[in-house]
Order: sequence, then C-alpha cells, then structure tokens
Amino acid sequence: MARQYFGTDGIRGTVGTSPITPDFVMRLGYAAGKVLAGDASGGTKPVVLIGKDTRISGYMLEAALEAGFAAAGVDVMLAGPIPTPAVAYLTRALRLSAGVVISASHNPYQDNGIKFFSSHGNKLPDAVEEAIEAALEQPMLCVSSDKLGKAKRLDDARGRYIEFCKSTFPNELDLRGMRIVVDCAHGAAYHIAPDVFHELGAEVIAIGNQPNGFNINDGFGATAPKALIAAVVEHGADLGIALDGDADRLLMVDAAGRLYNGDELLYVMVMDRLAVSKVDGVVGTLMTNMAVEVAFKELQLPFVRAKVGDRYVLEQLSERGWLFGGEGSGHLLCLDKHTTGDGIVSALQVLSGLKRSGQSLADATRAVTLYPQTLINVKVAPGTRWQDNLAMVAEMQAVESQLGATGRVLIRPSGTEPLIRVMVEAHDAVLAEQSARRIADHLTH
Repeated sequence: MARQYFGTDGIRGTVGTSPITPDFVMRLGYAAGKVLAGDASGGTKPVVLIGKDTRISGYMLEAALEAGFAAAGVDVMLAGPIPTPAVAYLTRALRLSAGVVISASHNPYQDNGIKFFSSHGNKLPDAVEEAIEAALEQPMLCVSSDKLGKAKRLDDARGRYIEFCKSTFPNELDLRGMRIVVDCAHGAAYHIAPDVFHELGAEVIAIGNQPNGFNINDGFGATAPKALIAAVVEHGADLGIALDGDADRLLMVDAAGRLYNGDELLYVMVMDRLAVSKVDGVVGTLMTNMAVEVAFKELQLPFVRAKVGDRYVLEQLSERGWLFGGEGSGHLLCLDKHTTGDGIVSALQVLSGLKRSGQSLADATRAVTLYPQTLINVKVAPGTRWQDNLAMVAEMQAVESQLGATGRVLIRPSGTEPLIRVMVEAHDAVLAEQSARRIADHLTH
C-alpha cells in the first residue's frame, strides 16, 4: 500500500498547510488511537507518551493530538519539551503503548511534524503506519463519555532521561578536567544536555539554550556549527558538542575549532568498542565518505551502505544483528545503548573513547582523512530518469574508470524535489569537482 502521509521519518510539513493542521493532527491522534486500542491486550486502556521540541506550534499540535487520542479512548502522558530519543526511551521504560514526538528535527520553526515510536522504542513498523493511514479514511467519532481518555503530565521526564543518558557512559570514567561547549540549537535538549555533561564532571558552557518558540536551529546547532566553533575558540574549550532541534544528531568540534562530522564520529565510536570488545560490522549510507569504508576494510571489518536516511541504516543493522551505524549528518546508532539515534548518547560514546585512549579527536580520526566530495544538484523535469541519458551514463562510466579504487560516483534523484544529485568523491578535490561537472553537464544539455 502506498502511504499518503507517512514519509521515511513520520509526517512533516509547513505548519498551517496540510497535513500539519490542527484538524488533521486531531484526526491523526484519533486514527492512531483506534489502531492502538485494537492492539491493546486484555482490554487494558492504551497509554501514549507525547513529547515535543520548542517550536511555537508545538502547543497547538500537542492539544490537537491529545484531543484525538482522548476521543479514541486512549490515555495520554505529556512530557513537554524533550528530545526525540527521550520519547523512545521513556515509552519503553514506562511500558507504554506508543510514543509520539512533535518535531521537525533540524528544520526551521515554521515546519513541524509528527513521529511515532512503538512500545519497544522503535519506529513504527510499516504495517502499523498503513493501518493508521487506513483509519484516517474513516469518519472521526468519539467513544462514550465513560471510556474517554485522560491526560496527565509526566513531571519527572527530564530527570529520568538525564539518568538514562548518564548510564550509557562507563562507570569507571568521568569528564572531570574537561571544558565542553554544548550547543542545544535552542531545541528540545536545552534543559537536558548541559546537565548530563555537567553531572559527569565536565565544566559546561551552554549556548543555543534559550528557546523562544521561533529560534530553533536558527544560527545554532548541528546545521549551523559556526556559533559552536566560535564559542569553543573563545572559551578555550577542549571540545564542542552540537545537537539539532530534537537532539538526535551530533557534530563535534575540537580545541582548534575543527569540525567533525558523523562519519568521523562513527569511526571513533567503533574504534573504542573494538578496543574493549567485538564489532561484527558497521552500516553507513550511500553518502558515507569513502575514507571510512577504506579504514574499516583495512581492519577487515565488514561495512555495508544503506539508502540515505537513519531509518534505512537501522533496517540494515537489525537485519544483520549489528550494533553500529550512522550518517555524515550526525545520525549515529549504537544499538547496545539505545534503540534509536541519540545525539547526547552518541557524544558520550565518543567521549568515553577519547577518555579511555587519552587521544584527542584529531588523533582518534587520523586514519580517516576524509576524501573531498563534490555534490552538484541539477534541476530536471519531473520524472526524469538519468539512466535514460546515454551520454551521461557513458561519462559516468568514464569517470569511474579514471578514479578506479581511489574514488567513486553516486547519482541519485532527490526524494522531494525535481533534482538529480551528482556526487563524486576522490583523493584530489580538483579532480572530484571536474569529474562531477563533466557528468552533470550532460543533464543540462
């Protein structure tokens, strides 16, 4: 069944434009509630946790969801502003029926979205999303008054999650003697992330921690790391940690102001785990830098590329029974610590590796000097298939032959816009740019 509303990461869009409207979100809550009520065992009333980031629209959408669930006879627990991975954790820890996050992650405040987690803290299976979409086609009704759902606040959500994050850091280690700048992107971790690192012993300087409903991801966080780089240098910090609006992404900065992306941080996490136990394999994506793949191959560690998107990384990990995967954007998965990507937990895994080895980030990533990448987005007519452009295919093959084992070519259509993305990776930046241009030029003729 083709899904009309659910994408690879829930339902997302501009607030006030379908489907991110109060009436649709209320119907969504009702539809999801009916599906969950149908799955409830022993006649018990389902209970759903709702968390959100710091967007002004979160109040409106939270109220709409709550009304929809109540009409379906589902009880609601409200966690308030809290990271997406916190909802996944609390849903599992409290043995709830499902978790719902109101967030558009790294997007600007004008956008918002709805994402669901199962009772196990995982993203909903396709079959459940399809059942919710089918229920959306039915009229919205209301259970009888004696069966309506109730809502209450989960007052200790923040404290519970802080303790969980700390529990993923080795007991024998601490962060004493470290000065860390933590950039919360004016998002959901603004009142959580600084405390996690402080309670583990670090001196913490928090930035991007004053949300006003409109400034999420605006000039701060993982999608705008310049503020963090400047703060690390200004305060003479040892490290900087950048989260995004819902705190499931991580980038880091060293004392010299050098930025490290998700590919490099994944390598540090895996190398630390290799030092103390076994690692069966690692999953990246089609966009993962080739330097990471080469480094793992030299260690004879299996490496597999999934489609772009943390959902697909998780699918590959689950299928193979592996634990580690991630994307250059900073979505990192460490499945023996959490069921989903978590920026705070990932930062703690990197920090434990640095503390255990005594290395700096620069030292820990010396074996993965990233290959230069050139990405060119070419506007095309909707429905254009680049594979039908024989001249372009021939040029791509010529470039691949020239690069050999020292680079690679990736061509893929955008999932949201009429664009073809041409990416070339090579040891030499000039060669990468020239090669990408050679291929892309055939799309514009």
